[in-house]
Amino acid sequence: MQRGGSRFSDNQIMEIKISEQAQNWFENELGIASGKGVRFLGKVYGDTQVHEGFSVGIDVDSPIDPIGITEINGIPYFVEAGDNWFFSGYNLEVGFDESTKEPEYIFHEIKE
Repeated sequence: MQRGGSRFSDNQIMEIKISEQAQNWFENELGIASGKGVRFLGKVYGDTQVHEGFSVGIDVDSPIDPIGITEINGIPYFVEAGDNWFFSGYNLEVGFDESTKEPEYIFHEIKE
């Protein structure tokens, strides 16, 4: 897993780690324009290992008030404060599922 850049703000409460395979997928599939990044958010429908009825969504956007951010190859990968309800208490690891050829999202409880 990679953890990029040092663009972290005081309100950072979670870590985001991106695998090289997931990073390549985002760069190739999303066509991210300069100044934009990948926002992770909670969306209705689906399931995660920690939420029933909700899954991880993605959007091409610019960070405004991130609670977690990492930058790789000049691309910020982040979670906005408005999505704290979904990610609260967890760090996010983004791997790559070889069977579906898509990113996979793994939540790790933040130990205090």
